[in-house]
Amino acid sequence: MADHPILPREQVPQELTWNLLDLFPGGDAAWLTEYESLKALPAQIAAFRGTLGRSAEDLLRFFRVQDDVSVRLERLYTYANCKGDEDTGNGTYQDMRAKAVATVVAIQSAAAFATPEIMSIDEDTLNLFYAAQPSLETYRRSIYQIRRRKEHILSPAEERLLAAAGEMADSPDRISSTLRNADMTYPDVTDGAGRTHQLTDGTFVPLLTSDDRVLRRNAFDAYYRRMGEFKNTVASTLDAQFKQLKFFADARGYGSTIEASLDATEVPVPVYLNLIDAVHNNLDKMYRYVALRKKMLGVDELHMYDVYTPIVADADAAITFDQAKETVLEALAVLGEDYTALLREGFANRWIDVYENVGKRGGAYSTGSGAPHPYVLLNHKDNLDCQFTLAHEMGHALHSYHSTKHQPTNTADYVIFVAEVASTCNEVLLMRHLLGKTTDRRQRAYLINHFLDQFKGTVYRQTMFAEFELQMGRMIESGEALTADALSEKYHALNKLYFGPDMVSDEGIALEWTRIPHFFYNYYVFQYATGFSAAVAIANRILTLGAPAVADYKRFLSGGSSTDPISLLKIAGVDMSTPDPVNSALALFGDLVDELESLL
Repeated sequence: MADHPILPREQVPQELTWNLLDLFPGGDAAWLTEYESLKALPAQIAAFRGTLGRSAEDLLRFFRVQDDVSVRLERLYTYANCKGDEDTGNGTYQDMRAKAVATVVAIQSAAAFATPEIMSIDEDTLNLFYAAQPSLETYRRSIYQIRRRKEHILSPAEERLLAAAGEMADSPDRISSTLRNADMTYPDVTDGAGRTHQLTDGTFVPLLTSDDRVLRRNAFDAYYRRMGEFKNTVASTLDAQFKQLKFFADARGYGSTIEASLDATEVPVPVYLNLIDAVHNNLDKMYRYVALRKKMLGVDELHMYDVYTPIVADADAAITFDQAKETVLEALAVLGEDYTALLREGFANRWIDVYENVGKRGGAYSTGSGAPHPYVLLNHKDNLDCQFTLAHEMGHALHSYHSTKHQPTNTADYVIFVAEVASTCNEVLLMRHLLGKTTDRRQRAYLINHFLDQFKGTVYRQTMFAEFELQMGRMIESGEALTADALSEKYHALNKLYFGPDMVSDEGIALEWTRIPHFFYNYYVFQYATGFSAAVAIANRILTLGAPAVADYKRFLSGGSSTDPISLLKIAGVDMSTPDPVNSALALFGDLVDELESLL
């Protein structure tokens, strides 16, 4: 498989880089001019203080200024952020990124008066405003979003106190992150041949993918032995994290920490609970997968350090970037000529920064900005994984493109609950396309295994995390402390439940909670599982119904945040207020396990 040389940024061929001049045709100089001009905006915004309830025209003028500001800020930040990611060692662009962040913070601070002022307009007055100024209808959704949580907003003095406590509330996450990323060190580990390997937080999972079982076991044991030395510290940070969640939930009059967290994106708590129940009802399929893994690895006992190593021999032929683009275009042709035309436009007009270069940020992302168009960062390698990454990130990009094109500025962005749907839907369509093209047993087995690993990691694993998070919240709400021993006992029990009788739930895995940063993200991880399930349901609907389902899906892509996320997904034909999409997705998981077993 040909490797692409990792070049200094200035030597990368221009056609393989994104064209940020679409944001600022004058480049860095134009960016700096805009940065300087934005310095006047905080004062301009602050001038609206005390006027928002005065008249419909004043309120409309404020929202229109906000729209203009948000578009300009997005361009400023996107350019600086992308430039900073091209070469993280370039001090000029790191400084520009810091300037962009400071500008965003200054303008947000200047607009802090708006929420309480809009909240204080009485309902009759607001209705008169809508009647007097029909253009305000554009902002009805934004006004609703501010006012819908009125019962949870306190007096101005109390709000100032809560805002001032915000930095302290971030402390558990900061402390935990510092421990994991800055202070934790691990001993080197040896493989079956006695060779030494460096163990870090970053190398841990890659070491667990090794086909050397001695190395896997040594890495697993050494990692959790070390984390065990700090388990009480990590438990204390989690205890503090959930206590601050409870403090804010109580202060704002919510019934629980999960209710307060989910209300921010208008997701009903039963959606979270339905997910856990649906996964519990489909654990038999996970158990079949675990049994198959044990059989394929040929081991008497399957251990937790055997979870990541591949069970299907590598059938991965080299896939160049040009081939990946063509295959993605073929797979997504079911979404219509207009969709693939946008993909071709992105491929041809340098929306994408393709290969790794010296100092470039790792991973992959889509900027989420839709104007003038989205940008996608890749670190492409010529393999199947990166072909899926291309489909995934272009799913995000075209979601942003459609929302920006069809929504007014104030509702063009979409919430995290739906953010992974378009990207994962593209991956499902690509997988179904690839499976439809091959009858080769080895290739089919390789593809199915790739998909099952995604399924397992995204639906089962993230739901297990979500259930553990729910348990932690309930412990704090009932006055129970989150001690290391209590957390380990609960986590170990969940691990046994989710992996079933064919898995040895090693003692070390009881400490896995110590290494999961998402437990500081406030009931966040369940959205990976719901998003994946919704995407599978939408892809199945598209492949079954064709044009009507595609039309519904494009209305969803164009929806931005024009309504709540559950209603948006209903437009695409998926009702996440019921367990049906999760049950349907896991039925497919079971079918794929059966097929993989028949192929091996």
